[in-house]
Amino acid sequence: MQFLAQILLDGQGRPVTQDDTTADRVMAIFMCQNDPGMCEEWSPTAGGNRALLFASDGLQPLPTPEVEPDDDEDVLHLGAVNAVALAPFPSADYGSAREEWAGLGDSDLSNVLGQLGGEPDWLQHPETPICPACTHPMGFVAQFEEGPDHTTAMNFGGCGSAYAFSCAPCAQAAFLWQC
Repeated sequence: MQFLAQILLDGQGRPVTQDDTTADRVMAIFMCQNDPGMCEEWSPTAGGNRALLFASDGLQPLPTPEVEPDDDEDVLHLGAVNAVALAPFPSADYGSAREEWAGLGDSDLSNVLGQLGGEPDWLQHPETPICPACTHPMGFVAQFEEGPDHTTAMNFGGCGSAYAFSCAPCAQAAFLWQC
């Protein structure tokens, strides 16, 4: 499975912004890239994707391996890794905020990579996952767009959006996409 994103969450399962230091959990999101389109990665329960929650206590980034210039050993490269900036917009919904941001200067709509919190902007019908532990609807965490660069873009069918959810009390998470 390919790593797609990680999101810091507070104790209620809501995304934590870069200015907030109250992260209680980390959500890590993965999607099958073995024969893309054949893994049912659009479903939150079919096994083609996975969202995991980890307690944030004790988590630390791994150090970059050091290699001497004359060392013949190969270094493991993880591919393109991107950090994104949060740009808050007070619009009533995600679609309006996305259009508003794209209307600023030289901004391109394809550079909007999604939203943290709020309400999902479903491309099809609502598919809010049910927590497998407590059977209540999960809370919305984030929505993702594919991105502007095909070499680093997430693959949601070429036209899709993805949605991450969590059930904070049960420490469960789910991920799906629509096109």
